[in-house]
Amino acid sequence: MSSLQIPCFTKHTSLITGRAGNSFSSKPVSFSNYRSSKFQTCQISQQTQPNGAERSEGSTDSSPPMNHLLFVEMGVGYDQHGQDITAAATRACRDAITSNSIPAFRRGSIPGVSFEQMKLQIKLGVPRSLQKSLDIEKVKSVFPYGKILNVEVVDGGLISSSGVHVEEMGDKTDECYIVNAAVYVGY
Repeated sequence: MSSLQIPCFTKHTSLITGRAGNSFSSKPVSFSNYRSSKFQTCQISQQTQPNGAERSEGSTDSSPPMNHLLFVEMGVGYDQHGQDITAAATRACRDAITSNSIPAFRRGSIPGVSFEQMKLQIKLGVPRSLQKSLDIEKVKSVFPYGKILNVEVVDGGLISSSGVHVEEMGDKTDECYIVNAAVYVGY
């Protein structure tokens, strides 16, 4: 089992400054900065399903881990008709990244860091009963650049009624699938 140590923040702590309040700093956040008693350390690790199969997929090479966390982007995706959990997951990832711009990697705002050094960790909350039908490669294809270090699938999301069963739209039932995504961006 591999794992990544990430900071877990207390209720009113700023991601950028590590202080309470709403002030911001352009200084990149490094995992080594999180030694203050205000932070606890959490782990993102591979999840093992009841059948023993791991649902976390990472890169196949030995690239160094993400040492500097810059952003955590979050999104929600829905598939209201057709009951396709992969469609909901790709929409969640698009939702997480589409309202953000990360010019620092292109403009050299971080000396020596470019898109080639950009690293991503993806965490998806997916209903347990649907995790085996999720196509991780299609989810990865949403990201236009950055090295995807890991895609972690955890119990989460939701199956609810869409209120209508529309066979013409591919519905098998009236179920709506909902997926949550967190995208960690750094280098």
